[in-house]
Amino acid sequence: MDAGTRSSSRRSHARRGAAIPPSLDRDERLGRFAALQAVLRARIETADDVLFAEPLNRHLSPLGWHLAHCVYVECYWLREVLAGDDRITRPLSADAWPEFAPKAGRGARLPARDRLLAWAEALQAENGRLLAAALGGPGRLLADDYLLHFLIGHHVQHLETIDTARVHAVLARPEGYVTPHPLFPCSPEPDLRSVAAGTYRVGADAGSFAFDNEGPARQAMLQSFAIAGKPVSNAEYLAFMTEGGYGRSALWSTAGRQWLQETGAHAPAWWKRGRDGEWHGATATGPCPLAPDAPVTGVSFHEAEAFARWADCRLPREAEWETAARAGLLEESGQVWEWCADLFHPYPGFAAYPYDGYSRPWFDGRHHVLRGGSLLSAPEVTRPSFRNFYTADIRHIPAGFRLAR
Repeated sequence: MDAGTRSSSRRSHARRGAAIPPSLDRDERLGRFAALQAVLRARIETADDVLFAEPLNRHLSPLGWHLAHCVYVECYWLREVLAGDDRITRPLSADAWPEFAPKAGRGARLPARDRLLAWAEALQAENGRLLAAALGGPGRLLADDYLLHFLIGHHVQHLETIDTARVHAVLARPEGYVTPHPLFPCSPEPDLRSVAAGTYRVGADAGSFAFDNEGPARQAMLQSFAIAGKPVSNAEYLAFMTEGGYGRSALWSTAGRQWLQETGAHAPAWWKRGRDGEWHGATATGPCPLAPDAPVTGVSFHEAEAFARWADCRLPREAEWETAARAGLLEESGQVWEWCADLFHPYPGFAAYPYDGYSRPWFDGRHHVLRGGSLLSAPEVTRPSFRNFYTADIRHIPAGFRLAR
């Protein structure tokens, strides 16, 4: 699900944390928060009318909704939870809670852009002052500046979703781009790095901010394994396509074959054929060539799993991924969210916080774990212990994968 489905409300809050470097003091962290508020408003101010008010597809919300929602979330925690004042949040809840505001109808209930921006700027300035005054107060929510970290994490989540929508807006334009550098296939030759069998620590680092599903830290007993130094590249993925990977039933799980039949997928969601018939990619500012060595982006778990079978490999388990990341074995981590083999599950001793609905509803046997962060991610969400999670069919996000054996 995107940020508009699993984001902050009474029952559903930000899925991404904010591991702000410890060298920042509180004032600098508050400055970071204010800067994120300003960037959110700037994204909405410069969005075209369609992006502002209309969803591009069933997975994405109108961009104006993200700003309204982020303001609501600030008000919910700072005013309703801490101060018992719901005068702002109560009338907004039907529009700002993801559960009560289906994506398809969110744009129709937005105010005019100038009104939304003026409302947001005024409330966010006051919310910043309320937050600064509250920090250091009693209670777990304020201890160690938890709420500041939490709100920063929430806002960077929505900024990534906003920028994802901007990329898809470029991909939705009529064909007309001619790439100056066509992509050619290259058979995968993963640079596998070995890790010895042993017991390795995984999970949240002591004394640092983390979300509930990152803990408690545990000792994971791992068999020896090997993991690729880099994610699968565009050129390697094109080789899978040209060798008929999408049409080879044996490479796909039962669920993957059903997904193929339903979607007709035949290439990554972040690829598009141009006027010249060649594949190209996109950024938020326009179409671009696909760099052969860059990680493939916009693939589902089903596609990643099928490619791994084709390459006589597998997807890494998340404990393997984290162990390799902590050992410094993973190059280009943070380029794409990386699918892991695991279903999203609670660690032993899991305790929900700050509310039951942040992680627990998604331990449903349907969501898979992704690790690492993407080029659209803020630094706050790229710590080794952070666990992203999506269902196996999702491919609108900047997701790729690396191989393991």
